[in-house]
Amino acid sequence: MQGIPQTAALKSDLLQTLSARGYIHQCTDMEGLDAEAAGQTITAYIGFDATAPSLHVGSLVQIMMLRRLQQTGHKPIVLMGGGTTKVGDPTGKDESRKMLSDDDIAANIAGIQSVFENFITFGDGQTDAIMVNNDDWLSGLQYIPFLRDIGRHFSVNRMLSFDSVKLRLDREQPLSFLEFNYMILQGYDFLELYRRHSCTLQMGGSDQWGNIVNGMELVRRVDSGNAFGLTTPLMTTADGQKMGKTANGAVWLNENALPAYDYWQFWRNTQDADVGRFLRLFTDLPLDDIAKLEALEGQEINAAKKVLADEATSLCRGAAAAQAAADTAKKLFEQGSAGGDLPQADVPQGTPVVDAFVALGLAKSKGEARRLIRQGGGRLNDVAISAEDLALTADQLEDGKIKLSAGKKRHGLVTLS
Repeated sequence: MQGIPQTAALKSDLLQTLSARGYIHQCTDMEGLDAEAAGQTITAYIGFDATAPSLHVGSLVQIMMLRRLQQTGHKPIVLMGGGTTKVGDPTGKDESRKMLSDDDIAANIAGIQSVFENFITFGDGQTDAIMVNNDDWLSGLQYIPFLRDIGRHFSVNRMLSFDSVKLRLDREQPLSFLEFNYMILQGYDFLELYRRHSCTLQMGGSDQWGNIVNGMELVRRVDSGNAFGLTTPLMTTADGQKMGKTANGAVWLNENALPAYDYWQFWRNTQDADVGRFLRLFTDLPLDDIAKLEALEGQEINAAKKVLADEATSLCRGAAAAQAAADTAKKLFEQGSAGGDLPQADVPQGTPVVDAFVALGLAKSKGEARRLIRQGGGRLNDVAISAEDLALTADQLEDGKIKLSAGKKRHGLVTLS
């Protein structure tokens, strides 16, 4: 198993690009994969379970990997885990995943599918992406024949050694037999995709290494096929926080789960130390341009953060949404006026300000809004709110709206009915 290579030693555009931009953590056979990618079009896949109606930023590096694959002349497969979602991946979990109904899973897949079209091109061409659902083959498996044909290739001793299993057992958290089967089913996915679509590469996060190696070895043992695995580093911010997790919850990719302005602001608020890395991973900017941007210091680094926000939002939400978010931010922060793309709510006159914070999504509860005000973080028309029981009235309107702020970076507009 091989780690990060020297970019100059690589022959294929695919691995040169992935290495230069910081996507590679481990590879099962770097030299072999490099030779195959340099000599022909390869097909690769990444799986996404349907546990929610939208993916979040934590999945974005995997989506960008599929984009890089296609940009360098290869074919991506998006595998929707309609079948494996019914089981639940134990990786990184302390407890069993909530069981979802078939209808819930179908609705989640419908919500997730659309975001991929912003990053990769689907179609019937040689390098056009396809989307498949592993429920198409997993739901029809006959259990006893499956155990005889596939299960015999998996060592329980080895399965017990995987971090995803050891973590649960070491913490004395229950691991169901259903979940224990997840790694067998994921390995079987690779075999099916190898047979159906000549897929020879599975990519994923570093926490999926064991599952990916299982699938690769299953292809070799059952069909004598040549297959590869490639993982990305664990995505954390400079302060060690998990990528995409904020105090306000997950940073969702779908517009109906998170407004474009809030998505833009997430990238705009990137820590200085992460700007260059995130520009390489999450934008298409040339590496020379990125080097110049990440060399900026002091207040000038904010220009690089705006470029990151513009580029990342354009990819996920479209250029128009990115421009609207940037214009709103400019009006709000540079000109001191309220832009039109902020969260908005219409409430009756006399509504307590804590209710308005909740209506705008600036606080999850009245209690949280009160704490915000007590700590000096709640503002009305850019003036600190001193009373938790303040009511909204017409004399607070400016140009027909009241601007509420939670801290320095989260804002919303209220109209009175």
